[in-house]
Amino acid sequence: MDKHQHQHQHQQPPLAKSGRQKCNEWVFRDVPSDIIIEVDGATFSLHKFPLVSRSGRMRKLVAEHRESDISRIELHSLPGGAASFELAAQFCYGINFEISTSNVAHLCCVSDYLEMTEEYSSNNLSSRADEYLNTIVCKNLEMCVQVLHHCQTLLPLSDNLKIVTRCIDGIASKACVEQIASSFSRLEYSSSGRLHMSKQIKTEGDWWIEDLSILRIDLYERVITAIKCRGVRPESIGASLVNYAEKKLIARNLLSGDQSAVIIIEAIVSLLPVEKNAVPITFLFGMLRSAVALDCSVSCRHDLEMRIGSVLDIATLDDLLIPSFCQAGDTLFDVETVCRILVNFCRRDGGGDSDGDDVDGDDVDGDSGGFECGSRDYSDSSLPSQGALFKVCKLVDSYMAEIAPDANLELDLFVAIAESLPAHARTVHDGLYRAIDVYLKAHQALSEPEKRKLCKLIDFQKLSQEAGAHAAQNERLPLQSIVQVLYNEQLRLKNSLFSSYPEDDEDPKKPPMHHHQSWRINSGGVRSAAMSPRDNYASLRRENRDLKLELARMRMRLNDLEKDHVCMKRNLERSGSRKFMSSFSKKIVRLNVFARSYSRGSVSPSKLSQRI
Repeated sequence: MDKHQHQHQHQQPPLAKSGRQKCNEWVFRDVPSDIIIEVDGATFSLHKFPLVSRSGRMRKLVAEHRESDISRIELHSLPGGAASFELAAQFCYGINFEISTSNVAHLCCVSDYLEMTEEYSSNNLSSRADEYLNTIVCKNLEMCVQVLHHCQTLLPLSDNLKIVTRCIDGIASKACVEQIASSFSRLEYSSSGRLHMSKQIKTEGDWWIEDLSILRIDLYERVITAIKCRGVRPESIGASLVNYAEKKLIARNLLSGDQSAVIIIEAIVSLLPVEKNAVPITFLFGMLRSAVALDCSVSCRHDLEMRIGSVLDIATLDDLLIPSFCQAGDTLFDVETVCRILVNFCRRDGGGDSDGDDVDGDDVDGDSGGFECGSRDYSDSSLPSQGALFKVCKLVDSYMAEIAPDANLELDLFVAIAESLPAHARTVHDGLYRAIDVYLKAHQALSEPEKRKLCKLIDFQKLSQEAGAHAAQNERLPLQSIVQVLYNEQLRLKNSLFSSYPEDDEDPKKPPMHHHQSWRINSGGVRSAAMSPRDNYASLRRENRDLKLELARMRMRLNDLEKDHVCMKRNLERSGSRKFMSSFSKKIVRLNVFARSYSRGSVSPSKLSQRI
């Protein structure tokens, strides 16, 4: 009777059309039928005695139709339809058939509907189906999944009969046993003789992950909840959730209004383990994109944003580029969602700058009580490592440069992204300067106050030499920012000049180098107050070029001195003191010549004191 083993709801119409012919194969042909049963449009010409001897419901219905020789009874809402009734009728006639995972749930439900219990006949269909379910199905994980899959069309009766609960408990217990068994199989001895567990990405005990993908979301949710209660590894649960989402969502066209997809996404998000590494961050971003596209609940999106914020340091630029699904005129990418993710990252990381001193301090180590006692879920408040801040900062700068050309991107939102990270996160502002330059190039209609507001985000002292040189010639920057760049570049050159020739500090007769520098800076400041901004800019540029040339000449002379110093050492070893003194006097003369040549471009001590 293998043809009756797999009876699905969509297979009922063919059975309904040929119900009468199928009955002729196993009904007594030499005895005329005295009752006609109609189920979902299919008719069965049967006999009263076999039915009433096993079924309490049929006994009551036949008693109501005693006055007619041939009774016609219609059974409404029979679980499993005509296919299930045919199996029950065969059982009443004593026809042998095989109970399997594809029909045991239907048999349990139809036997309850027809009241085929021990009260009317011993060893009846209800007890036979229950025995198979308890002794065979519930001891095998794969069979439990198959039976649970067939229960989907039999709800809520299959749930009321505890078929669903027994299958779920069987799946959870067997999954836990499989995990324990696989853990023991991974135990091995190291070279030192110590017992440890080998690391595997996916263990053999997780084979059940693929099987659960056939379940409907409501039953799958109950299964995962039961598995969590049994203590199955979070990684296994996460792998099952990823597999289920791929099977159920990838084939769908995720458009707004697909409520079934919304239910699946919200259920999966609610089932995610609290451990950070239970699911890949790419999966979290994929779920967030789907949640935004389908306009899922705010709590669902907030949960995903918090989880992503807890592991943002391992995200990539492609992850952050979430498309915007709003109306026309909106930004190309969903910048507001990324802004909330960054806020969650900073909140998770200890709330900003209030504890920022601890990041670089000596107290943040493996023995810190805050790290050991803190929560291990995605909402913990442990401070970030400096490396995590650097990674996120670099990621945000790249993201800003990517979204900057968008003509619909408002200035306040762009500034909010830049200000979402604490000030100490950026040690170099090259990436931020590049993003702002791209924004200025794409938004040329910005007013001067808006440009100044944007450029205030840049700390020009943290620009590299290449970025500073580019900024000094960048006409898109406001004039105030260019002056600031040149001022910082001048400071940098003078500091390099001072460090390249520290001998001036050792000569008490010469004016100190830092006095000389301070005079030139102050004098430049006075001139900038009396001169127009354009003339001040040109003057600073000329002074900048002169300093660069002077620095290059000094480096060349310093190299010559170093070569002469090496020669002096060699002469000291080879010749006597007389030759050494004569050679040394020549070097002193050259050194004095170098000092005089440098002093030509300097200010005398008397003049310096007067001008200061």
